[in-house]
Amino acid sequence: MIPIQIIATIGPACNKLETIQAMVAAGMNVARLNFSWGTHDEHAHYIELVRTAAEREGVRVPIMQDISGPRIQTGSTHTFADNLPVLTEKDRADVVAMVPYGVDYIAQSFVRSVDDIEDLRIALQEHNATSQVIAKIERQEAVNNLDSLIQAADGIMIARGDLGDAVPYYTLPFVKKDILQRCHQRQTPVIVATEMLTSMIDDTDPSRADISDIAHAVLDGASATMLSNETAVGTNPVAVVEVMRAVVDEAVRHAQVANHVRF
Repeated sequence: MIPIQIIATIGPACNKLETIQAMVAAGMNVARLNFSWGTHDEHAHYIELVRTAAEREGVRVPIMQDISGPRIQTGSTHTFADNLPVLTEKDRADVVAMVPYGVDYIAQSFVRSVDDIEDLRIALQEHNATSQVIAKIERQEAVNNLDSLIQAADGIMIARGDLGDAVPYYTLPFVKKDILQRCHQRQTPVIVATEMLTSMIDDTDPSRADISDIAHAVLDGASATMLSNETAVGTNPVAVVEVMRAVVDEAVRHAQVANHVRF
């Protein structure tokens, strides 16, 4: 069986070496840094913690830098601006700042077309960076251009939060399923993200709906599942990873997908 990767967002709730080490031991495979928040120094500190924790556990934990894109943040909510380029000046500065740390993946927000991915690849090449590019599907243009994005990117992220605002909410499960199927057909790694274990942000037990959601993502062919606020600001980051690992591993046992694509 190919294990499903668990991506966990690092933030204030797990800003301790012991906590991150426990998350790695519990089954976190990739550490995500959300560049909509925090400073370069804070993210550099998180990278140091993750790599030390991984070394102690005798494993390698890749780093994913999730850049903001044309996001307009207002308190805890945001919108995106159509009049801004997908790769903003802030994104460029964030990418350059992390080049010395050898970030493994860059998740590009609000991608519209292959041209947006190419802009990021050029920026990386200018600084001799080899980070792989994950295209986040979260606007209608990305859905329309999905096949070309799958071909151009190193991986796809189904960012259901903003995608759920871009398509009719009642179609979101079927859009997600279609993206998973098309990625699987082309052997492209695909992440299912956003609100997967929201019930555990302030609680020790998962909701039955969250458990079913995670399991169906795996059954439909996800390469990875992602935790956001659940680990970044939630009260139980280690327990959340433990629950996610238990559910995805059980789902793999029942999956009809012959081979999940390794992320």
